Amino acid sequence: MSEEIKNEEVVEVSNQEEMEQIVSLKKGDTVKGTIVKLEDNQAYVSIGYKYDGVIPVRELSSVQVDNASDAVAIGQEVECKVVSIDDEKEKMVLSKRAIDSENAWEDLEKFFESQEIIEVTVSDVVKGGLVADVGARGFIPASMVERHFVEDFSEYKGRTLRVKVKELDRENNKVILSQKDVLDAEFEAKKLEIMANLKEGQELEGTVQRLTQFGAFVDVGGVDGLVHVSEMAWSHVDKPSDVVSEGDQVKVKVLKVDPEKGKISLSIKAAQPGPWESASGQFNTGDVVTGEVRRLVAFGAFVELAPGVEGLVHISQISHKHIATPQEVLKEGQQVQVKILDMNPVERRVSLSIKETEEAPAQAPRSEKSSSRAPREELNNPNVSLSNQGLSINLGDLFGDKLDKFK
Repeated sequence: MSEEIKNEEVVEVSNQEEMEQIVSLKKGDTVKGTIVKLEDNQAYVSIGYKYDGVIPVRELSSVQVDNASDAVAIGQEVECKVVSIDDEKEKMVLSKRAIDSENAWEDLEKFFESQEIIEVTVSDVVKGGLVADVGARGFIPASMVERHFVEDFSEYKGRTLRVKVKELDRENNKVILSQKDVLDAEFEAKKLEIMANLKEGQELEGTVQRLTQFGAFVDVGGVDGLVHVSEMAWSHVDKPSDVVSEGDQVKVKVLKVDPEKGKISLSIKAAQPGPWESASGQFNTGDVVTGEVRRLVAFGAFVELAPGVEGLVHISQISHKHIATPQEVLKEGQQVQVKILDMNPVERRVSLSIKETEEAPAQAPRSEKSSSRAPREELNNPNVSLSNQGLSINLGDLFGDKLDKFK
């Protein structure tokens, strides 16, 4: 038998086996083929059968697509399941989605167990989040897209995201994905790395990220540290927005690093010269300056000369006149002129006087002392005699009769 005849027999056997396989094709079978033609609502697949199979657009993907070209391309190899077959009408309906879904669930379960990061492409933006084709319909809720709030997701369509499988429910065909989990994990890893290199007392440049009632969070190289409101300025601060705004570049000093709790405490005021350091060259004993009454106490008033620098005006130095309480002449928030009596920046103490900036009031003229003696009577008063004779009264004159009895 010639070699040519042998080859023909092999081909015939092969064709016969192939025909037997094609003839036995039935609903539910899995077939492989190549995309040969695209229309808006369907794709044609050559599987080596006597006619091509058709994949309706709804069976191309687990997510909604408007055109077949959005899901497949000519020449692409695909695996499909036979949905229906009618040789008389030469019509065979296939489903790529069914096979993709079966294969996908096995992979999704593995990804869910391992929390492996996978890449997906956003196929649609819907109310409440994003949709991605992962063999099944994957949904990324709006709260799981980014670490920050996103108002408009319109630009996310077609974007590739790195996600983790957050939740699986095969019975209900539910797949929840999260990019935020990936970003959070990366952020925490980076945060620990940065915190390991931070030292207490270190000064850094940072960017104000957000404000709260109790302070400001400042980004120092990829991680946020808290500047408490008490550490924002040397002077009293009512609310953080009085000092900084979001986006401001600020210099901060590291107060404390706590890797276990993931917290960084920062200070803006500690990175600036202290008010008493500045005051030592700004104020001198004997200077008269303007200040603001900050607090009134029983023994005097505290007056702020500069942010963070307060001095005491003792009650005896408030007024030239005697006062029982400082409130009699002063009120908090009042601007006053003060004289610096003593300046001690090292001990952070200043003695002030208000009354020495004012001219002492003139003293009232002394009134003549009134005589304590009785007024003199006129000499010609007939009822009073001031002569020596008139004043010579002896006991005999007064008690003469009574004394006779004792003789």
